[in-house]
Amino acid sequence: MPHRPAFLHIGQTWIFYVLAAVAVGLFIGGLVIYVMLWRRVGKDSEVNFSWMAAKETLLDTILGRRLFRADVAAGIMHIFIFWGFSVLFLGTVLLSVHHYVAEFLRGSNYLVFSFAMELAGLILTAGLLWAGVRRYIQRIPRLETKGEDALVLVWLLVVVISGFLLEALRLASEQPPWRDWSFAGNMLSNVFSASTASTLYPYVWWGHAVVSLGLIAVIPFTKLFHMLGAPASVYLQKAAVASSGVNDEGEGRLELKDLVFFDACMRCGRCVDACPSAGAGEPFAPRDFVQAMRRALWEEHSPVGDVRFLYRGTAEMPEEKLWYCTTCRACLEVCPIYGATFEQVIRKRVEAIEEGTRVPQLLIQTLERLYKYNNPWEASKKKRAAWAKDLDLIEITKSPERTDICYFVGCTTSFDTRAQDIARSFTRILQISNINFGIFGKKEPCCGDIARRVGELGLFQEQMEDCAELFEKYEISEVVTSSPHCFHTFRNDYPQGHFRARHYSMLLDELISAGKVRLEKAINATVTYHDPCYLGRYNRIFEEPRRVISAIPGISFKEMAHHGPDSLCCGGGGGRMWQEEPDAEVKMSEIRIREAYETGAQILITACPLCLIMLEDARKVQGLEDELKVMDLNELVLMAIGE
Repeated sequence: MPHRPAFLHIGQTWIFYVLAAVAVGLFIGGLVIYVMLWRRVGKDSEVNFSWMAAKETLLDTILGRRLFRADVAAGIMHIFIFWGFSVLFLGTVLLSVHHYVAEFLRGSNYLVFSFAMELAGLILTAGLLWAGVRRYIQRIPRLETKGEDALVLVWLLVVVISGFLLEALRLASEQPPWRDWSFAGNMLSNVFSASTASTLYPYVWWGHAVVSLGLIAVIPFTKLFHMLGAPASVYLQKAAVASSGVNDEGEGRLELKDLVFFDACMRCGRCVDACPSAGAGEPFAPRDFVQAMRRALWEEHSPVGDVRFLYRGTAEMPEEKLWYCTTCRACLEVCPIYGATFEQVIRKRVEAIEEGTRVPQLLIQTLERLYKYNNPWEASKKKRAAWAKDLDLIEITKSPERTDICYFVGCTTSFDTRAQDIARSFTRILQISNINFGIFGKKEPCCGDIARRVGELGLFQEQMEDCAELFEKYEISEVVTSSPHCFHTFRNDYPQGHFRARHYSMLLDELISAGKVRLEKAINATVTYHDPCYLGRYNRIFEEPRRVISAIPGISFKEMAHHGPDSLCCGGGGGRMWQEEPDAEVKMSEIRIREAYETGAQILITACPLCLIMLEDARKVQGLEDELKVMDLNELVLMAIGE
């Protein structure tokens, strides 16, 4: 009857059991050290069970759903390695159960088992070789070539190839009639005579046992830890979002989800590819930041130091690099384990602000202006509504009647001369649509976005309270904003349930769909649309602006190479608007404006005052004034109305 004998030609099996005990002991000991550090640093973390998080974890772990994003080849390669390794590991467990508990791998069961193990081994080998080609022959830029990377790859290959060799020697020695089911091993067995195979088998068996047990032992001490850490990170990130509705964006102490993310990071470099700062040649890379955070935590909080003995990264992350991040969220969008590096950047900014050191001078001046003037433009509040002169708008603080909508103009739209056109266009559209709305005029405060993103939480708290009190005093139930930054702050950072926050693109989409805005004038032009980070990636508002654009007669719409969740940041968010431009190969906004130009579009549409300003400047620097026009979505809609 088809079967596989245990410990064929092997003597002194007690040595194997000793080695196995040592390997398992090292494995468990390594895990205990991780848990000790996590408990020490993230002791106040709450972990709530979530069916949604469990489902997402299974989809991302078993199917590798996130791995196919933007790099299908990498996704297939990882699926080969994951499933090949998983089936072989499961097969080893089943063999142990068969040997020590109940013999069930006999007859047809064994034949199917043997075939599955051969197939899994080949799939794993293909995946590992593919990984080697990508890293060392194709040399894909985002992939590092540290010593650990090569050693882990070679180690896995030695395990699987020695397994095939061992099976070939067993088949050559025994010549079982069912050997065709072990098709790969059977082909290889033709190389050996029965006597040679019998002689070599014990040596190869012990070699395979040692490298396999050694692999188990080093899992917690190498990048292989991601096999355990990645599913845990996915679950914890998803469970945290499910319980709170939003991420904490760097507020408060490190939580368990942050610590597990640091340790589960595989250094795959997807975040580096997506990061606009890194793409512009600036000295910041999310991967390096995460590795520095991880190393610093281990050195400070682990009683045995950093357990990673092959590659530990560096604990040094110059504080000035914190301020390169635009908090665009692109790193989270592509991370296979949902690591929100930008949240950790904000957390470190909070520390820097509290310590009062290593903060860029221009940013300090901006914060001082926010304290003194309640806006970053150093403008008198009396001028906040200057853009609305002669527009006959209702000022909520002066009107005895309640309005349906509070139009929250925002600091940049109120004071920047180019951005003021956004407010003028939008209010005119609302008037044409007979919408009952009002503005706060000179009473409008700053929403707190800048303070929140740069880590000045004390100032943000004051500004949030001022806004909330104003909304409550005048019984504001709905706020529509010009800026995605204001929209995001109201929607996610303020206490929920008191008022509804929307971005103007959402209202425009609603008005056009309801027939309250009639777009009768054809605009015969090719246009493209730039997704603002805080509208798109943060709040998933992708379709509303596009529906508005598609409703305009005569428009020919073309997407840029990077659009939707993959949109490139203009470089103005996260406080970058209020800092000196760093020495870089090219500005982020210039990269974006060139991409828009390459579509052949005549008009680049934005839906954010910061994006409008940054891209207008980039257009001039790139000498594209005659080839490409930058417009706000409101301006385009007003043109289509016929004004």
